[in-house]
Amino acid sequence: MPPPSGTLSHVVAQPGGGASPGFSMSAQATRTRRPRPAAAGRAGLFAWVPVLLSAGIGVWFTRPGQWPDAAWAALAGLLLLSLVAAQMALPWAERGRIGWGLADGLRVGAAGLSLMVVGFGLADLRNRMVAAPVLEWRYYGPVEGRLVEIDRSSRDRIRLTLDQPVLRDLSPDKTPARVRLSLMEGADDRLPALGQRVMLTGHLGPPPAPAAPGSFDFRQYAWFQGLGAVGYSRTPVMSVSPPESGIWTVHRARMAISAEIQARIGGQAGAVASALTTGDRSGIEEATNEVMRASNLYHIVSISGLHMSMLAGFVYAGLRYLLIAAQAARLMSGRATHKQAAIGALLASAAYLWLSGGGVATERAFVMVAVMLIAILVDRRAVSLRTVALAASIILILNPEALTSPGFQMSFAATIALILSYGPWSRIAPYLPVWIRPVAMLLVSSFVAGMATSPIAAAHFNRMAQYGLLANLLAVPVMGTFVMPAAVIAAVLAPIGLAGPALWVMGIGTEWMLRVAAFVAGLNGAVTGIALPPGAVVPLMGFGACLCILCWRQGAGARRLTPLAAGFALGGLMLAAAAALWLTASRPLLLIAPEGEAVGLMTPAGRAISKPSGGSFTVSTWLSEDGDITTQMQAAARPAWRGDKRDRYARLPDGWTVWHLTGKGSGDRALPHCRPRHVVIVSEKLAVPGPTDCLLLDLAALRRTGAVAMDMGPEGPILRTVNGTLR
Repeated sequence: MPPPSGTLSHVVAQPGGGASPGFSMSAQATRTRRPRPAAAGRAGLFAWVPVLLSAGIGVWFTRPGQWPDAAWAALAGLLLLSLVAAQMALPWAERGRIGWGLADGLRVGAAGLSLMVVGFGLADLRNRMVAAPVLEWRYYGPVEGRLVEIDRSSRDRIRLTLDQPVLRDLSPDKTPARVRLSLMEGADDRLPALGQRVMLTGHLGPPPAPAAPGSFDFRQYAWFQGLGAVGYSRTPVMSVSPPESGIWTVHRARMAISAEIQARIGGQAGAVASALTTGDRSGIEEATNEVMRASNLYHIVSISGLHMSMLAGFVYAGLRYLLIAAQAARLMSGRATHKQAAIGALLASAAYLWLSGGGVATERAFVMVAVMLIAILVDRRAVSLRTVALAASIILILNPEALTSPGFQMSFAATIALILSYGPWSRIAPYLPVWIRPVAMLLVSSFVAGMATSPIAAAHFNRMAQYGLLANLLAVPVMGTFVMPAAVIAAVLAPIGLAGPALWVMGIGTEWMLRVAAFVAGLNGAVTGIALPPGAVVPLMGFGACLCILCWRQGAGARRLTPLAAGFALGGLMLAAAAALWLTASRPLLLIAPEGEAVGLMTPAGRAISKPSGGSFTVSTWLSEDGDITTQMQAAARPAWRGDKRDRYARLPDGWTVWHLTGKGSGDRALPHCRPRHVVIVSEKLAVPGPTDCLLLDLAALRRTGAVAMDMGPEGPILRTVNGTLR
């Protein structure tokens, strides 16, 4: 018999029988609860977590460390508003005031806004946690500290990083947490041990500012590394006290392993093998780094997800085969061998993390691999967008600044692209002959990873390796088949003194990779210069790609506009905007070095440098960001500048002239040139009592502004500076 009119057609049953608590039959008789439909794509919402955290972190990095209290008050208000909306959405929907779709939208939107605020807060919290004094002037004198890192600079000089430094006449509250010094003259013959307090005489200064507005900001990188001063030393390194014990014993053991590998294999092959195994890259010469970059194999010498996944995959497969063989021989009972193998691979990855020194890139790789292995242990897919999202979220929570690093961007771009390509590959592979599948899979995976990472690499490094696919096809299989397995076997056999054969195999593999790199780098047109894109290009590419990936559904939006279709369209527009910005961007007409030591004028033949020497690092950065693969001496030979080597001048558009005066007495020589429609750049300080007829940039002004970029507008020069101030 149907229920009487005005009553519920059913009552939600409870375990003990009866109606739901809190509802009387009379209340149910007057209010009908609407059934709640399943939200489309609910299972995929977790993939948005790192994207939204990144959005908040990215907003913070638009003005790092400069957000006023009013911004924090606004964010707190947004967070409170989102929490209220999320809390009230369901009750409103249950009472029929809003639809379930709108309620779900409010809750999802509130969660997204909250995650963005959390990302912003994480970046600011990290900024406060790493805060340490930065040296604000040039220092010369004794430097004492504990040696914590040894590496090699881009100029092939050994560098020492010291923590707990002591500087003469500098109070502890003004002393940087860490300093780094390059050793100039053969002082690397007898280096002290890690964990040992040392002393030397050094020149120190604050971390250098960008070479031009929009260039890489080493100051920001150094801040998050706790590096408050950098410099050099020409004196021997003296030991102050014996090496410390504890964790430093472990680090010294790692360096001893590195030295043994280099000694047993020898040459640059041994240095590369040591870098792959222990993370110690101090033995790799800059010439080797250069050919690796030109061949797109530089990622091989930096421990990343590729190395960690190869090692974990080898250990996982080897252990699983051994366990299956043991079960077949009735040496052990039948258990889940894949989980036991995953535990072994996880322990091996942790050991590799320790052995490699635990750098930021290595920690990122370990988190990614660990998440995938743990997914196996809890019966989840090891490789999926969920596991990648979890790994990215963990890294962003621990190190929000990783978002701005090319390593983070490229490793996750490659991983996501490979995951997305697995579906099409799995449908095509069965139609290929068995013998060709491994080669085809390697070709496809290298192509997919290269396509995903090439735009990011070009944006950050201003170059593109044209034959990188060829180099990776020739080198990566050797690394996965010989080098990494040999490293694991050598580690297992080393305690009993039988690592020699495995190291020999490893040396052959690394020597092959170096030969491939040299061959590919020597091909005509191996490297193409790429101009630096505007700052908005990389964020637009990243968030646009994320929107396209996460919002794409087969057939979505075919008949009507849905939120997912709108998100996909927005992602496509962001990618198109990034491409348009990059393709239409122009480089500054004139660039001025932060100390006035060099000036670069853009000409039809490329940027012409005012002097063949001086400011070499700044000038090389300018040329690289112009997409110009040339040297400073070649750029100085381009027709633009005239005059003697100390007083140089060049013609600018609209009848303007630029003068660059350097050397002793340049200030006195500058005043006669200070006339209307003249830009005068001086490498000395000038005492000018009042306004001048020219646009004058002396050493004092440039130290306030940092590097300067100049273009010509309808009313004269338009200046952009690193520090945003001219007076």
